[in-house]
Amino acid sequence: MTRPPDPDRNPGAALTAAIGAVSIVGIGLSLTVALLSVRLEQEGYSARAIGLNPAAGGLATLAGAPLVPMLARKVGVQRLLLASILISAASLIGFAATSDYWAWLVLRIVFGAALTVLFVLSEFWINAAAHPQRRGIVMGLYTTSLALGFAAGPLLLTLTGTRSLAPFAAAFALFVLAAVPVALAGGAAPQLSPDAAHVPVLRFLAGAPVATLAALLYGAVETAVMGLLPVYGLRGDLSAEQAAGLVSLFAMGNVAFQLPIGLLSDRMDRRRLLFGIGLFSLLGALALPFAARLDFRLFCAVLFIWGGVTGSLYAVGLAHLCARCQGAELASANAAYIMLYSVGMLAGPPILGIGLDLTPQGLFFGIALLFALYLGIALARIGRPSLT
Repeated sequence: MTRPPDPDRNPGAALTAAIGAVSIVGIGLSLTVALLSVRLEQEGYSARAIGLNPAAGGLATLAGAPLVPMLARKVGVQRLLLASILISAASLIGFAATSDYWAWLVLRIVFGAALTVLFVLSEFWINAAAHPQRRGIVMGLYTTSLALGFAAGPLLLTLTGTRSLAPFAAAFALFVLAAVPVALAGGAAPQLSPDAAHVPVLRFLAGAPVATLAALLYGAVETAVMGLLPVYGLRGDLSAEQAAGLVSLFAMGNVAFQLPIGLLSDRMDRRRLLFGIGLFSLLGALALPFAARLDFRLFCAVLFIWGGVTGSLYAVGLAHLCARCQGAELASANAAYIMLYSVGMLAGPPILGIGLDLTPQGLFFGIALLFALYLGIALARIGRPSLT
């Protein structure tokens, strides 16, 4: 079972601490991902090699996510969160200290494992504190804040540049800052009872495929966009800073769309909403290559809208999955969701990187194919009288 937060504390304090910390992390994370991709491209690595770097983080998440509920029961949610933030910050020092490709792969595994703990526990904390009938809008607020962080990170590169140690120092400072709200939260953090029953994370894949596969799909798309969209821009003769700015457009779309779609998810069948998001995302991915040929400003506008709708896939899927979970099952549901997201991180960038190496528009055509496969599964589940 889960011990609730301290009753003397306002639930809003718990949400503020968890959302605040993960939003600051989002700035440092997006800055780091865009920076590493640009650095590798400047060194002459192929898109497949560049895509393998974020995939290493996905491998760490895949292995570590099922262990997070057990670690949280033994260590405590707050202390484990603090440890994950500080390990992430230490990894950034390693990235700055060397430019060796294989060393970066190892560091990306450590970085990915620490981020896994951070996101599983933050989302568990947020879901535990949210009122069940308002979970959609709360998750929309969470993803909006996170998207603001993701948008701000690449923009920060325009101030720090990409070739000095300054961007690594900025990311390090952000991760350290993120520890502050967690450290001040005190009893606001939920705690898992040491004798809570273990819930296998793969059970959620079989029982809720529309929700959990939304995480897998978005993991593939988001990681590929963050890692390979700057490469797409560089190969289209944009500057390094302009190419990184494309990621900000994608993330800013998330900022604009998360709250209204989150509110909508509290008022309708989330399976149908997920299908609609998938259909729009498929059409948007097909439209982007044509928009790029017509006019760069049109491409940016389509990217903004497409990023907003596609980005809501994560929050709506998580709200759908957690709708009937509580206690230890809720923690395991969040771990399962992150685990499936990591499978997408692992498989998506290398596969979509091959598409980008074959043709400049192959990135978007590959994404469209992934959404087509998801829609086939979602269509088969709509109308069934179950959580899925």
